[in-house]
Amino acid sequence: MPVARDIPSASHSNSLLHRLFRRWWRQQSPSRQDRFATIAPLISVLMFLATITTTFWYLRNEEIERTSEALRRDTEISQQQIRLHLIENQEQLVRMARELVTRDIAPDEFLPHAAAFQRERPEVRHLTWVTAQRQVRASQAVLSYEPLTPERPSRHNPSFPGEGLTLASEAAFVAARDTRQPVYSRPFTDADGMAVFQVQVPLIDRGNFAGTLIVEYSIESLVRYYVPSEVSRRHIISVVGPELQPLASTVTVMPGQPVVPPSLQHEVPLAPMANGLMLRGQGYRTSIGLIGNTLFWMVVALSVLTVWMLLGTWKHMRRRAQIQNALAQETNFRRAMENSMLTGMRAMDMEGRVTYVNPAFCAMTGYAEADLLDGKPPFPYWPPDRVEENSRLLQQELQGRSPAGGIEVKVMRKDGSIFDARMYVSPLIDPRGLQTGWMTSMTNITEAKRIRDQLSASHERFTTVLEGLDAAVSVLSVQQGELLFANRSYRLWFGVEARGHGQLAHSTPAQSYQAELDEEVDGLSGLPTQELTDAGAHPHEIYVEPLAMWFDVRTRYLQWTDGRLAQMLIATDITSRRRVEEQAQQQAEKAQVTSRLITMGEMASSVAHELNQPLTAINNYCNGMVSRVRNESINTEDLIAALQKTGRQAERAGQIIHRIRAFVKKSEPQRQPSQASEIVDDAVELAGIELRRRKVAIHTYVAQRLPTLMCDPILIEQVLMNLLKNAAEAIDSAGLPSARRNIELRVVPRHTAEEGGVIEFSVSDMGPGMKEEVLSRLYEAFFSTKAEGLGIGLSLCRSIIESHRGRMRAQNLYNGTAVTGCRFAFTLPVDLTQRVDAQPVPEVPDVAAAANPNATAS
Repeated sequence: MPVARDIPSASHSNSLLHRLFRRWWRQQSPSRQDRFATIAPLISVLMFLATITTTFWYLRNEEIERTSEALRRDTEISQQQIRLHLIENQEQLVRMARELVTRDIAPDEFLPHAAAFQRERPEVRHLTWVTAQRQVRASQAVLSYEPLTPERPSRHNPSFPGEGLTLASEAAFVAARDTRQPVYSRPFTDADGMAVFQVQVPLIDRGNFAGTLIVEYSIESLVRYYVPSEVSRRHIISVVGPELQPLASTVTVMPGQPVVPPSLQHEVPLAPMANGLMLRGQGYRTSIGLIGNTLFWMVVALSVLTVWMLLGTWKHMRRRAQIQNALAQETNFRRAMENSMLTGMRAMDMEGRVTYVNPAFCAMTGYAEADLLDGKPPFPYWPPDRVEENSRLLQQELQGRSPAGGIEVKVMRKDGSIFDARMYVSPLIDPRGLQTGWMTSMTNITEAKRIRDQLSASHERFTTVLEGLDAAVSVLSVQQGELLFANRSYRLWFGVEARGHGQLAHSTPAQSYQAELDEEVDGLSGLPTQELTDAGAHPHEIYVEPLAMWFDVRTRYLQWTDGRLAQMLIATDITSRRRVEEQAQQQAEKAQVTSRLITMGEMASSVAHELNQPLTAINNYCNGMVSRVRNESINTEDLIAALQKTGRQAERAGQIIHRIRAFVKKSEPQRQPSQASEIVDDAVELAGIELRRRKVAIHTYVAQRLPTLMCDPILIEQVLMNLLKNAAEAIDSAGLPSARRNIELRVVPRHTAEEGGVIEFSVSDMGPGMKEEVLSRLYEAFFSTKAEGLGIGLSLCRSIIESHRGRMRAQNLYNGTAVTGCRFAFTLPVDLTQRVDAQPVPEVPDVAAAANPNATAS
């Protein structure tokens, strides 16, 4: 009963699907129905071919899996056979080694045991007893039963260890000695050229290493005797070394026979050795592949034939549909081109009758298509005053003699307005290759001509401006060295040659950039043209000796009108400005000398007092010596001591005079390597006269290992002198007590993000400080807070420091809100990484007490 109910339900579902399919099929267009009718059989054939291919592929892979599993199983069986045999041998060797140690067996007693061991094991090449000193006590070989005594030479045989030799036997001997365990050596070739490996069992006598028992195995014999025969009949079993080189195999390749590479391969380690040997099983597939299966190729051929026939039918139907669509598309495309083109097109036959005009041509002239078709010259768009000229051009066009660049004509619109146009003529060729007429394209060039005229006028104005400039302007081609442009000033100074451009640009003439072998090779093709043209101008000043003139030169690279890389140069005459600057520099140097003279004038009384001390001492020494000589109360030693003291006082007076003369007479700046400590010493020595006169003490600190300064030491001395004198005057004029009559001079290195590496000189006093309005005007020329001051001291100091690329600043020192002094500081740039060994400048003691002439003279 349930089955009877299911049958109507299934038939109802089938009828529903059938109705839906018919409805969908009717909704498709005929072309789609043809396409589906062709594609459906093609898809079914491809599915059939895919099913057959998959089936063959599955069966082939199934057989490959079975063959691979059999190969893996046989390889592991061979591995187990060899492994069990080696383990059994190793156990017997361990017992034999234990007996050698415990029973103290002699070499003669050892050989029978070794021979018995070797007779049962044909794979053993030899069994050798080696001492801890690598001496062979006894050895049993496979080829001869003659024992190898210690007197027989064995050090050249690779089967025996040798101290310091890079042999596999030596490495195994060392490993057995260190680990006290049996060690398998790496495979090697013995003296007979056979591939072998060794197992060395250590001999341990009461905890001491007494040597090894060496057993050498032939790899070929292991494969021959211990790989099961049923395995070797089915597969190739071989032993490979650490570098995968074959050492032994169950199959020997005949010489001269080609080797067929195996299709299957399985490798396992040859345990228990762990010496790099691998047991490799190789096999061949017995089944043929898909390529060799005849049934498969018959199915493929029939399927391909069916697919080819279906594709041919489908292609034929598509081609018919494409031809129909192409006709419609060609018509629509041509109409779209005619409507979208901005260039007017006109076709004429061989007699000059108009056969075709496009909408753009009608829009240009203002005439309808009906007004122009079948028209003959003169055409309605010809201006009345140019009919004769246009007739001549038309005849030239019909004869095929129109220029390739087109002809420029005047065209009149229907409303009577006239515009400029350019017409290009080309022949009309039919499909048979015969000329049927002429096709003319016309473009409105009124706007382009206007822009061209404006550009021409702009160029004339630009050229007029450049010609009127007082600066020399030139453009040089980098590749060819050709002078592309030069204005009037350039031609006046340098003529029309490119040599003047090279002089101003500090470069040789550009002909050096030309290619040596091929003139068409661009020698600068690898230069970053975009980066060069984007870079800004590079100003520099240069003196042209033939003209005796200074120029401020600015250069930059640009793209010339023809695309070449060019260099533009603008040179401005700055001769007058340089002369003014030189005069200003000379006046500044004179002002510096004047400032030094003023300073020495103010210090004249102090200098006289300073010189009076050594002169008074000299006078006293001379009078004392004269008196004692007359009284004959002086001996030779006292006379020599007095004369030496007199000489030292004379030298002191001479040094004072020499220092003052060098300070005053120095006029021209001379930068030279200088040490900060020497500058401070000289400045303190000169300023000490004024400080002692005003009873002011000075304390100096100069950091050690300061780098060398590149400066004029006399000018820096002048700055320090001025700052020290000003500090002493401020302290003296304020009438400060002795506790505050101090000046501190510090020289230390600094590094700031703004200035980099500098050396800072600072002069700090404990005076009354300065007002804020005085600090703001401190460096103005002729501004002074002194009644007798000229106001040029600090201004000159700042100019001197700035000429050395340094900075100068002043500030008050505070204790809370109270001013406790003033600090002047200036910096000089220097490379802080270059230090010199300089001894610290000792602090100058308080010289206020040194004002006593008697104390100084003593």
